[in-house]
Amino acid sequence: MSRGGGDRWVFEQLVGALPGFGPRSRAAVAVQVVLFEAAVLALGWHYELPEAALAGTVAVLLAGIGSLVLLRLGAGNRRIDAPARHTALLFASSAEVVLAVLGFVALVVHLFVVDPADGTSLVTRLFGPSPPAAAVFLALLVIWDLCYRAATSWWVALVSLRRARRVALDPASRTRSRRLDAVNAGFALAHLVLAPFLFEAPILSAALAVHVVGVVALSAAAAALTGR
Repeated sequence: MSRGGGDRWVFEQLVGALPGFGPRSRAAVAVQVVLFEAAVLALGWHYELPEAALAGTVAVLLAGIGSLVLLRLGAGNRRIDAPARHTALLFASSAEVVLAVLGFVALVVHLFVVDPADGTSLVTRLFGPSPPAAAVFLALLVIWDLCYRAATSWWVALVSLRRARRVALDPASRTRSRRLDAVNAGFALAHLVLAPFLFEAPILSAALAVHVVGVVALSAAAAALTGR
C-alpha cells in the first residue's frame, strides 16, 4: 500500500507540509488551537463581543479535538487490512473536501441570506448590527474548519459501513475498525457543545441534530456489521 499523499486526507497533507511538523504531529494541532484562540480572544476584547468570543472559543476547541480525531482516524484506517480500493476510496477520492464545500456554502447562504430574512440572524446576535469584518473573517475560517472535520466524519462513517458490508476483515482489523467507529461517533456527539448557541436558530439546531444522529447511526451500524 502506498504511503504517499494518495492515502492521506487533504488535512493530513497540510499538517505534514508544515515546516518542523510531521504528518501526525499533535504539536501542529496545539499551535493551531493557540493561534486561533488568541485571535478569538483578541478580537472579542477589541470589539467588545463577549458572546461571540465564547462561541468562538468553543468552536476552536471543537476544531482542535476534530484535528486530533482525524489524525487518529487516518492512522487507524491505514492499519486496517482492507483491499486497496477501500483505502483509496477513503483517502484519495477527496470526497470529504466536496462534502465540506457543500456544507460550508449551504451554511454561509443560511447565515447571510435565509437567517436575516427571518429576522433572527445569528450573525447579528453574536456580532451586533454592524459586524466587524475581521471578526466575521475569523468566524468563517473557524466555521470552515468545523465543516471540513464534520464532512470527513461523515465520509469515514459511510466508507466504514460500506467496508463492513463488503469486506471480511481479520480479527485485529475488526477490533480496530470498531474502535475507530466508536471514536467517530464520539466526535459527532462532541458537536453538541454547539447546541446552546443555536437555541434561537431552529434550522441550524435541526442540522446539528441530523449531523450527530446521522454519524452516530452510521458508525453504530458499521460496528455492528463488521465481521458478520
